[in-house]
Amino acid sequence: MTYCVGIAVDAGLCFIADSRTNAGVDDVNTYSKLYRFSIEGERQIIVLCAGNLATTQGVITQIKRDAKMNAAQNILNISHLEDIADYIGELSVARQEKHASGSNTFEASFIVGGQIKGHKHNLYRVYAAGNHIKISVSTPFLQIGESKYGKPILDRIIVPESTLDTAAMCGLVSMDSTMKSNLSVGPPIEVVLYTRDSFSSERHYVFEESSDYLRNVSRAWDEKLRAAFAGMPPIAWSGKWNEADLGNR
Repeated sequence: MTYCVGIAVDAGLCFIADSRTNAGVDDVNTYSKLYRFSIEGERQIIVLCAGNLATTQGVITQIKRDAKMNAAQNILNISHLEDIADYIGELSVARQEKHASGSNTFEASFIVGGQIKGHKHNLYRVYAAGNHIKISVSTPFLQIGESKYGKPILDRIIVPESTLDTAAMCGLVSMDSTMKSNLSVGPPIEVVLYTRDSFSSERHYVFEESSDYLRNVSRAWDEKLRAAFAGMPPIAWSGKWNEADLGNR
């Protein structure tokens, strides 16, 4: 299983991905699900992958091959980020159709984001069918893979005015919540922070399973959640409830 999240704020973009693809009792495999394609000073494109590993690897390999061969259409010469989302969708559908057989599915999904000079930074989610959506003001983040466990914290915290550091912390807590509930999602955890209009991808971090920082984030979040829960108002029928409030109903 996989969990990847892309967050867009006014200050820039945050990308976070786990690296686990299989998590049996004695068989844990890891592959990077975060890829960067860039021309310094001109464009920074980040792609996150989830789904069938053969499909995602095939798509990424084709993207790299097209760029290396300077194909007429490739990730380093397409003018608009939305067109790059279309390009990745077409590659994904072609790869899926190539290996389709009976009821077997080879579906994959992608998050593509970044900035091309002359355009605003943005994020798109590419579905298995090849179509895509982009972020909105009310939902300035996109998820692929095992998304349900990490969504609540993003819904509560992320707004366009959030700082990049807030986006990164929120994304890491979202990842921690997912890892707590699904053991098939796990380290190494990759993080890329892109500052708007910088056209540079210098802030790339990898947190291994042995990372003290990841453990500290998980421990702090657990403790603060318990403290917040302990401070919640008592249930209305509890003996501790304010009887005056009940009497005023």
